[in-house]
Amino acid sequence: MEPVTLITGGSTGIGAATARALLKQGHRVAVTGRDAGKLAAFATTAAEAGERLLVITGDASEADAVAAAVRHVLDTWGQLDNVIANAGFSLPGNLETHAPEDMRAMILTNVLGPALLIHETLPHLRTSKGRIVIIGSVAGVRHTPGNLYSVTKWAAHALAENTRLLVGQDGVGVTVVAPGIVDTPFWHARGGTPEAAATMTAEQIADTIVFAINQPAGVDINHITVRPTGQVG
Repeated sequence: MEPVTLITGGSTGIGAATARALLKQGHRVAVTGRDAGKLAAFATTAAEAGERLLVITGDASEADAVAAAVRHVLDTWGQLDNVIANAGFSLPGNLETHAPEDMRAMILTNVLGPALLIHETLPHLRTSKGRIVIIGSVAGVRHTPGNLYSVTKWAAHALAENTRLLVGQDGVGVTVVAPGIVDTPFWHARGGTPEAAATMTAEQIADTIVFAINQPAGVDINHITVRPTGQVG
């Protein structure tokens, strides 16, 4: 039976690239996102997947939406083998310039979102001996002055390690993939683009995620940091 993978924030960027890579490998893939239009646009680029692709509109930081997405996947395919907590965003500026409501939204999406996904899926991943991948960041292993996004990624990395300690004996794998600069819509949302001389593609990070998922039973890669050559920090 083909494995089933659920990806939050899967309509663009790293999430979409990972979905395409896993579909090519034979997975059944469900992707979630807040923007129904972007999800529909993604689905048209992966139309050859047919019934092996689900797109589910919902906010990864809302408990009811996460629970509904998990139920949808289980009702459709009856199993869940991998989850990828990819939904997240950053803000331009720093702690001095962020609006409080924007800070709240970022913390909820980047920290509560992965926690909700784990909360809802652990019973099913214990059954399948599945894997959890949390998309972290180089910002989660180094500090930048006033960078609240960095704080959220440090928290996401801590969540992964706490989860590993909780479920490792149950045969569930937990991996953080911490990219450096990747040229995706993430950067455009922050009001700019990364310098072309020091970037990676979403597809390159997707390959790293797939590598972690494809490890044999009994092997658990816990943390992968990936920088483009030339990125110093």
